[in-house]
Amino acid sequence: IAAIAWAGLAVQYIVVYQENSSVLLTLWILFAFFTITTNLLVAVVFTGIAANRTVFRFAWVVAGTMLSILLVGVIYALLLHGLTELSGGSAVANVLVHMVTPVVVPLFWIFFVDKGGLTWRHPFPWAIYPLAYLAYGLTRGAATGKYPYPFMDVLSLGWEKTAINSIW
Repeated sequence: IAAIAWAGLAVQYIVVYQENSSVLLTLWILFAFFTITTNLLVAVVFTGIAANRTVFRFAWVVAGTMLSILLVGVIYALLLHGLTELSGGSAVANVLVHMVTPVVVPLFWIFFVDKGGLTWRHPFPWAIYPLAYLAYGLTRGAATGKYPYPFMDVLSLGWEKTAINSIW
């Protein structure tokens, strides 16, 4: 799973870098997206699991990571799939970061994680990352005039519709 996430991120990095030839601009572009930051989270957590680091094996860590990448897959499937036609490396990266990791991480969680340690309190820390990203994405979009996703584009939708979209 770590290799899949790292591969998707690497291919996406190469594709964006080839368009602008700047390391910093490439990173700036990529880190606008929840998909990228979440696949990076998956890559780090599952690299830690592969390295047998105990902290990454905690059920609440894997479950929070799983829910975030599942959110990536669901949003992609419902709201973003088919909006742009991709080819070459972009298409490969798209499949890896939007379709493969959102499927394999929940499967890992279902089959290989002991869920007995999870409590009703765990959803609160799990919500911090997506909510922090929402604040970041909206702030970044307000500062640059370019929002990462059409469903959170305040300039096109207005604040009310963007708030409703964010709640959903």
